[in-house]
Amino acid sequence: MKSLAHQSVEEMGGAGSVLSRQKRDHVKLDRLLGRLGAAPPAEQNAVLLQIYRLVFPHAYAEETVLWPVIRRVLVDGHELTLQVELEHQEINELATRLETLEQSSAERHRVLERLVELLREDVRDEEDKLLPALQMKLGVSELRRLGIAWEAVRALSPTRPHAIVSRRPPGNVLAAVPLTILDHCRDGVDSLIRGRTGAASSPLKGLSSSLARASNALERLPGLRRGEDPSTRRGTARPPWAAAAIVTIVAASVALAMAGRKTGKRSSNGAI
Repeated sequence: MKSLAHQSVEEMGGAGSVLSRQKRDHVKLDRLLGRLGAAPPAEQNAVLLQIYRLVFPHAYAEETVLWPVIRRVLVDGHELTLQVELEHQEINELATRLETLEQSSAERHRVLERLVELLREDVRDEEDKLLPALQMKLGVSELRRLGIAWEAVRALSPTRPHAIVSRRPPGNVLAAVPLTILDHCRDGVDSLIRGRTGAASSPLKGLSSSLARASNALERLPGLRRGEDPSTRRGTARPPWAAAAIVTIVAASVALAMAGRKTGKRSSNGAI
């Protein structure tokens, strides 16, 4: 099998083929990892957020669309996809761990180093093994249709690490929309935080943390863990009533953020 790294766009089935779409993302990731390596510690989080927005929707769509096809058409499809699912699982766990570590801690450096190493390893496994094997089983028209499906799912996939939710359908399919909404809200909040310091950022940081807790509670709901392989199962399930707690957490966080904004405006008006 010829690695995608050494194939032209035409060999991969054209720009619309799922192989070409995958490789374009891998090229973008390589550039972002280079930027991350050159960034000072204070600027790493901004680059990491860009990496997350690229790799987590990419991987989620793979797990939802591509890997089921590989398991269906390849004799060793289960083993091949499980290897990558385990890599995805560790990437999610490492990224989640990073969020809890101080910028200057030695552990953060080790976790970040392992995350970068694993992301590069994941690209090689996909370009050298999984995707060429899929290419040998499907025609160009099938690869293009698969590319459209993968792109559509990617647009509706979470942008943050989720180490608890199933890595396989139907659990990950059921979790996609609610987790994506929470993640996009958190992405927006975190973008606002970077433009503020001190007391002005506190309500937003509280909101971001609450959104993260809501996502964590959501992905533990029993139905969202269906279909996963036992080797990637993490955490414990929560009963359905936990969904009500999620709504409460988010609503309270939004109210807190709005109250903080109003307080800030009153303080500004009083200073004039």
